[in-house]
Amino acid sequence: MTMNNDIQVFDNLKVKEVNGQVMFDAESAAIGIGISETKKNGAVYPIWNRVNKYLGLSTEVSKISKGDFITEPQFYKLVIKANSPVADKFQDWVTKEVLPSIRKTGSYQAQPALRLPQNNAEMLQVVNSVNEETNKRIDEVETTVDELKDRFGLPASQAKSLEQARKRHIVTLLGGFESNAYQHLRGKTFRQIGGDFKDYFEVPRYDALPLSKFDEGMSYIKAWQLPTNLALQVRDLNLQTELEV
Repeated sequence: MTMNNDIQVFDNLKVKEVNGQVMFDAESAAIGIGISETKKNGAVYPIWNRVNKYLGLSTEVSKISKGDFITEPQFYKLVIKANSPVADKFQDWVTKEVLPSIRKTGSYQAQPALRLPQNNAEMLQVVNSVNEETNKRIDEVETTVDELKDRFGLPASQAKSLEQARKRHIVTLLGGFESNAYQHLRGKTFRQIGGDFKDYFEVPRYDALPLSKFDEGMSYIKAWQLPTNLALQVRDLNLQTELEV
């Protein structure tokens, strides 16, 4: 950190305090936020017309340029208007490290120092870093969402799909809607498959099944078979119907 009268300079960003209010050098702030362009010689300059547009400054008297300082609210306004990963990253650094340190100790101690991008290659590197962090956060959010979905069980539509699959399977196992076995044993069979399903997945009811296990639950229902005693009863009842015919 270097000092120039009342101006603190760190990592190319100039900051000073005026009557207890933190002020930012407009040029270095705009470059850090990413409202800038890189010339052929590699030098980076603010895009002043965009800076003034974002701040709503239209008259020649009110417009800011090189050497001017902006207030903290104006700094945040530029970040919001820029709406870019670079701007968000820069704001995080300023609000979480620089400002708290200045207000607590009167100076900024880099931890570690963040050097502002000086050319397109460095800017691209910052963007890639931000993208990696963003993707990591997205993965974390998706994991949390999946955990919440599992905690609250199946949506009504998927619970209904399980129940419909169960009914179709039982009708097939009992020989059809018109079969003697279906007429006499459907209640017992529904209770049997329901009990087996709940025991296997350790849930109190179908809609309590974790969403992540929906496909497994559907496969279980389709693969379920009548236990021996029940299968013999089904055979005897349906054989009786055939004999009567």
